[in-house]
Amino acid sequence: MSETDTGDEESPSKPGTAPRRPPEELPAEIREAVPDYDDEYLDRVSDRLLYSYDLDHDVVVDGERFALAAEMRMRSQKQFLHPALSYADHETNEYLFARRVDRPTVAELERLVTLGHTIADERVEGDEEHYGTDITFVVVAETIPAAVTDFVDGFRDRTLLAFGYYGHYEVNLIVVAPDTERIVDSEAATVTDAFRLWEPVEPPEEGFFSRLAKRFWR
Repeated sequence: MSETDTGDEESPSKPGTAPRRPPEELPAEIREAVPDYDDEYLDRVSDRLLYSYDLDHDVVVDGERFALAAEMRMRSQKQFLHPALSYADHETNEYLFARRVDRPTVAELERLVTLGHTIADERVEGDEEHYGTDITFVVVAETIPAAVTDFVDGFRDRTLLAFGYYGHYEVNLIVVAPDTERIVDSEAATVTDAFRLWEPVEPPEEGFFSRLAKRFWR
C-alpha cells in the first residue's frame, strides 16, 4: 500500500491510530483483498493493519514460513505552489512478518535478524530518495522466557547505506504472548500497538516524520 505526504507537518499516523471506519464498513474491494487467517489473534491484528499495509498470508521467505506478512510503502514530498514543483522526496517502507511458535528462543530471534539482513540485501534499493526501511519480525507465543525478554528489550540493529546518504534499514523484533497480555519489543519497533489487542490504540502525540527523524539521529 502506498501513501503520500505532501505537507511539512501533516503525515500518516501509526497503524491503527487515526479515526477510521470499522472493517465491516469498508468497501467490498478492500475487505476482499484482506486474507482470512486461521489464527483468530492474527485475524484480529490484520483488522488493525489493513488500513496502512498490504497483507498476505502463509508466506515463505528464504525457507522461513510466516502466517502473516505485510508491506507498507510511503512517499513523502514537499511542494512549492503546485504538486509538479515538489522537492525533498523521501521513501519509507516496512516489511512485516509474523508467526506463532511454541516457545521462542534467543537462537530463533538471532536467525530472524540474519534473515532481516538477507531481505534488506534483496529488497532495499538505496538511493537519494530512500529514507528508511523497517524489517519487523513478530513472534506470537504462549509465554515469553526471561532470556528472550532480555534479548529483545533494548535490541537495535540499524544499517546505514552509503554512510546514510542512501538512508538506512532497521531490523526490529516483537514477541507477544496474547493469552497473558505480555509484549516486548525492540527499541525502534513502531507497529507494536497493532499487536497489543488488549489495549486501545492511542493516537501519537507527534508527527510521523518527526518520530522518524528522532529515530534516525539519536
